[in-house]
Amino acid sequence: MKRGAHTARVAASKGVAFSTSPVLAVRVPNWRSRLVLLVLFAAFLALGARAMWLQTMSTGFLQKQGASRYEHRLELPAIRGKIFDRNGQVLASSLPVKAVWAIPEDVLASPPEKLRELAKLLDMSEPELRKKLDSDRTFVYLKRQVELDVVDKIKALKIDGIDTRPEYKRFYPQGEVMAHMVGFTNVEDIGQEAMELAQQKSLAGVVGSRRVIKDRLGRIVEDMGMSREPHDGRDLTLSVDSKLQYIAFNSIKNAVDKFHAKAGAAVVLDVHTGEVLALANWPSYDPNDRRGLTGEQLRNRVITDTFEPGSTLKPFTVALGLDTGRITPDTLFDTGNGSMKIGPNTIHDTHPHGVINVQQIIQKSSNIGVSKIALPIPSQEMWEMFTKCGFGQAPRFGFPGAVAGRVRPYKSWRPIEQANMAFGQGISVSLLQLARSYLPFARNGDIIPLSFTKVTEPPVGQQVFSARTAAQMRGMLEMVVQPGGTAPQAQVPGYRVGGKTGTAEKVINGRYSKTDYDGVFAGIAPLSNPRFVIAVLISHPQGAIHTGGGVAAPTFAALAANALRAANVAPDSDVTDIIIPAHSEEEN
Repeated sequence: MKRGAHTARVAASKGVAFSTSPVLAVRVPNWRSRLVLLVLFAAFLALGARAMWLQTMSTGFLQKQGASRYEHRLELPAIRGKIFDRNGQVLASSLPVKAVWAIPEDVLASPPEKLRELAKLLDMSEPELRKKLDSDRTFVYLKRQVELDVVDKIKALKIDGIDTRPEYKRFYPQGEVMAHMVGFTNVEDIGQEAMELAQQKSLAGVVGSRRVIKDRLGRIVEDMGMSREPHDGRDLTLSVDSKLQYIAFNSIKNAVDKFHAKAGAAVVLDVHTGEVLALANWPSYDPNDRRGLTGEQLRNRVITDTFEPGSTLKPFTVALGLDTGRITPDTLFDTGNGSMKIGPNTIHDTHPHGVINVQQIIQKSSNIGVSKIALPIPSQEMWEMFTKCGFGQAPRFGFPGAVAGRVRPYKSWRPIEQANMAFGQGISVSLLQLARSYLPFARNGDIIPLSFTKVTEPPVGQQVFSARTAAQMRGMLEMVVQPGGTAPQAQVPGYRVGGKTGTAEKVINGRYSKTDYDGVFAGIAPLSNPRFVIAVLISHPQGAIHTGGGVAAPTFAALAANALRAANVAPDSDVTDIIIPAHSEEEN
């Protein structure tokens, strides 16, 4: 150090500049130092430009990214609209509950005894709870839709990392009785079946939101105000009458038990408005507790299932013949000994009837008689009549899952097929379609739309038959339930009723079964001033009694009797002692 200083002094004394001192001499080229200086300058320039970019052009993006680390948006659920029956009785409402969620890392650090108690309150085993918490996510739901009293007990455990959020749970006061009419929602409060699904948009409302700042434990430390106000869903008033629904449901349930049937269904329509007053199925389910729910329970047979209507379709061919003047109620037809050849095919009656008139064809349910009426009618004319009655048409019921049924194009009909359709084979319908098709007979020949919501204005009808034809058909349908007809068990004490039976052989592997049947009855009550159209289906009854007159007709009678009294409909008949013959006509 001393030597270097001495050398510097000697150099200075000899007139040598400090910068050219041999000690400080640089052994690298000057251009390298300039390059390093240039690189450092460029780096500082880039940093300055980047800083300017971040502070000016990217401010919004950076603020958003920062806010996402601490700012959260709380969803404010909208209250789903209530569902009422036509008389204001609540069918579905939303109750406040909470979803329990957790930060797994924090919860797992809790004492084991608290975890055991938490699992018990959540109605799960401790291994199930630990499995949910065994996650690398920072947020997991432990259970949705937890009752408020249970939530209070969970909070009392004071477990770090456990929190709740408000939500709603749907409650259905009438349970299985109204299940297929009202439907249900899922855990996200979204409609899954029936009117809950059909009216999802209006019932659900609009969810709101609120901005808050949370700490790492999920606790709210600052409320930053409302982002969007929630808008509750609109209430919905259905056409259904709870009293009539209860009557229909129990009538079907009892019939399925009595006749050892696989299933049953019934629908009640208001003749004047087209409102669906009752829609019942068995088996059913409880929408409040859907554990173990099966497809058989869920099926809404009134709307989603199709079947061959059998003899319940005979009145339509007869009505077409009357309306076009081809026949009168007294026109005679020779049905022979109970069999008739149509080309290579043969059709049969259950009994030989000989020469009978048109009224007796309906009363005794003659396949041969109705075929003789149908065959001279142009196939297009018959097809158009079926179409006007709603068969084979895409439903406009406003109800999910409604099927169109099947009516084949008239151009391909062969004579045997036209005859078969005249007595209800080779055509498929739903029970709701069948019930609606009887409205022209109950009204003045016109058909009106159906409604699952309460109607405030009279609907506009489409004429299918003349008012005279409709009146003539009501008279024939009344003969069906009297002694000598196929459905004396459909009689209702104190009321005039009418209808038509049907026994449809189920198609199994492309062939008509001789052991599996659908028993059907479609009827009108009371006939003097029609108020209800009621259709009943008993599917696959077991035992000796399997016809529509044996299983569906008495079910109709029980349903109609109770429905007429519940609706305070005045009796229109003095006949209170019903006589049911030991042996009645059976329909094909």
